[in-house]
Amino acid sequence: MEAKKTSESRIINTDQVLSCDLNNYNTLFGGVLMKKLDAAASLSARRHARVKTCVTASTDSIDFLHPIHQTDSVCIESFVSYTGKSSMEIFCKVIAEDIITGERRIAATAFLTFVALGDDKRPVEVPAVIPETEEEKFLFNTASDRAEMRKIRRARSKELAEVISLRKPWEKEGALV
Repeated sequence: MEAKKTSESRIINTDQVLSCDLNNYNTLFGGVLMKKLDAAASLSARRHARVKTCVTASTDSIDFLHPIHQTDSVCIESFVSYTGKSSMEIFCKVIAEDIITGERRIAATAFLTFVALGDDKRPVEVPAVIPETEEEKFLFNTASDRAEMRKIRRARSKELAEVISLRKPWEKEGALV
């Protein structure tokens, strides 16, 4: 399988901030941004793997760095920054631009992991990625540390899932309804 340049998976999506997307502080709801990030990352993963289905395996991190206001446009750039056998790490950056002044800022960054699936809904192999820019090379070269943290976090999540209750707070002891 031939490796692909990072630029081949790049998705750029710019949108306006609508009043219905605002929280009580008149800034963009985090959940609205998370949905936009997942959608862009999914397209990057599908473009890289050239498959019909890619599923979100994890949202590794979303760091909200600056609030996004109604007077801002929101530009999300996503691309595959690293690959495993069937998984892809997608990097997303969110650039907010004040439409009145033209001032831009990095409002958020995120890493998500996607798995490519074949028609049988089983993981399929994905091409390696070739970074070109300094930004892409930095993300590629630091990916193994993030992958290791992902493995540790997933193992701890599985441990937690083994001990947490399925019982609803209002149910009697021993009842699973």
